Amino acid sequence: MQHTGFSAGRLAWHLCLLSGLAVTTMSAVAHGSKAGDISIDHPYAVPSPAGSTTGAMYFRALKNNGEQTDRLLGARTAVAASVEIHRAAMDGSVMRMRAVEALPLPAKTTVKPMHGGEWHLMLLNLKAPLKDGDRFTATLHFEGAGEKEVSVWVQQPRSSAAGHER
Repeated sequence: MQHTGFSAGRLAWHLCLLSGLAVTTMSAVAHGSKAGDISIDHPYAVPSPAGSTTGAMYFRALKNNGEQTDRLLGARTAVAASVEIHRAAMDGSVMRMRAVEALPLPAKTTVKPMHGGEWHLMLLNLKAPLKDGDRFTATLHFEGAGEKEVSVWVQQPRSSAAGHER
């Protein structure tokens, strides 16, 4: 009889360890939470240039799993004096970002406020530049789902998009 070096118990222990590492690794890549019927997938911000007083925050997705429309009304964070919801709109031949009252979240719909897209949260009067790898918290305020604190990861976006003007 050949000895393999692993008993059934040790093999089970190693499989549990590997499973735990896989879950930890996946949670390090993606993070999310819920506020009522709203699933908040991967809040992130992009690094800001040195000396910049503004930054931008995005989400991989905001999904309204409910039967009623909800709206993101605003946010606050300790890293900036204020936060505005911005939407891209064409102004002649130039794409501009404008502050809006709310980001609508229709029932049973996923909205993707990602870098280079139609929506983002503008962080105004940053207290310090946002650096790649940093983390900060932000509190989101939804009309129906209430408030939810989320962890925001500062990271380089996966695809580069043209800049925008206020």
